[in-house]
Amino acid sequence: MNSKRNPVGWFEIYVSDLPRAKNFYEAVFAVKLENLPAPDEDLEMWMFPGDPERPGANGTIAKMKGAGPGGNPGTIVYFSCEDCAIEESRVARAGGKVVKSKMAIGEYGFISLVQDTEENMIGLHSMK
Repeated sequence: MNSKRNPVGWFEIYVSDLPRAKNFYEAVFAVKLENLPAPDEDLEMWMFPGDPERPGANGTIAKMKGAGPGGNPGTIVYFSCEDCAIEESRVARAGGKVVKSKMAIGEYGFISLVQDTEENMIGLHSMK
């Protein structure tokens, strides 16, 4: 691992119902995901908007034959937010579930834990 970079460089959230998951992430984060051409016909990926020149990691939701959502809770990807309560307020309307409402984590800010439409646990993080 290169110590001059953040440890997370990319993420993929595997889903079973891609249109439903795409609608969920677009609604919760008020963004449009872009189709990312995949090297394999058994893989479909939709990428979150981002800029490779800015800090942080970018990634996709993905559907691949033989892979799917799961875990208990499995991998948790934390999305940076201005105020995680805003995105949390959109979760249920988008078909997801709030597992743990916004809570303080001391000097590190606040988090919310939610499930997407595919039962993947994701985290929302903010400093206010």
